[in-house]
Amino acid sequence: MQTKTTSGDDRFDVEDVAAAIREGRSLRPAALYRIVVLDDQLHERHVDLSDPVPTGRQILQAAGSRPADEYSVYAILTSGEFEDLRLDETYDLRGRGAERFVIFQTDRAFKFTIDDRQLEWGKPSISGRVLKALAGVPPETYDVYLEVRGGGQDILIRDGDLIDLGKPGIERFITLIRDTTEGLLTLPEADQRYLSSHGVAFEMVSDGAHTGVIFKQLPLPSGKLNHATADVLVLLPPGYPDVAPDMFYCDPWLTLQSVGRYPTCADQAHAFQGRSWQRWSRHNTAWRPGIDGLHTMLKRIEHALAEAK
Repeated sequence: MQTKTTSGDDRFDVEDVAAAIREGRSLRPAALYRIVVLDDQLHERHVDLSDPVPTGRQILQAAGSRPADEYSVYAILTSGEFEDLRLDETYDLRGRGAERFVIFQTDRAFKFTIDDRQLEWGKPSISGRVLKALAGVPPETYDVYLEVRGGGQDILIRDGDLIDLGKPGIERFITLIRDTTEGLLTLPEADQRYLSSHGVAFEMVSDGAHTGVIFKQLPLPSGKLNHATADVLVLLPPGYPDVAPDMFYCDPWLTLQSVGRYPTCADQAHAFQGRSWQRWSRHNTAWRPGIDGLHTMLKRIEHALAEAK
């Protein structure tokens, strides 16, 4: 919202920081700067500040969170990560690209990761619904799981479930498209044309209600991994190709030749069609419906394999 004042000083009454970010422009001089604050349930409301470079204390006071020293405030960055803002630390709204701040009544922070992003949370528990919101995935079509390392089965977290973040160690969560692709019997014509013209051998496969495509004996980066080729599985979500595939899966399991271990975030198993696939947690957050398809998915896979560490 930008409304010029009537005082003739060329300032706007209120400058909406979110609108400025969306439009890719600088903040205009204004009497008030509008940000969004969220509580620990991620309920949003607008707060207006007179200073475009507020301190953490000013944000808390404007939000009515008093006394300020009983609260914590985090800026939510465009990457989705949180940046802790101390009470007397300033945050320049004019150049940071963030307009949302989450507030907790606490002096503690609990760390966890979701989809390989590390976040801090100001409460000892967190719900499945909030985890999906933090991951930026549609709650109706995605599930969230608590990773169980060491060969155990990942635990499905339902929207209303509360997870204790106060236990020793850092909880690791992943989100997955709820795969129910019944009815998808063949690849879109554009995918078939690309794969055929580039000599990529593939097979459409299904397991229960889940459908996917296996790229057969895909060549791997020379000297990087312990095999020269591997089968690579991509699960196709409901609505594909308008909806993005998420991670990919390899068989045989791949290790880095240089260190003899699995690459980062590629040490979990996924059963499909009687095979134990190596899950590569490489999430797709920038899918372009009508443009992207298996040709861009293949490039993402090739890049992930080449850059594996």
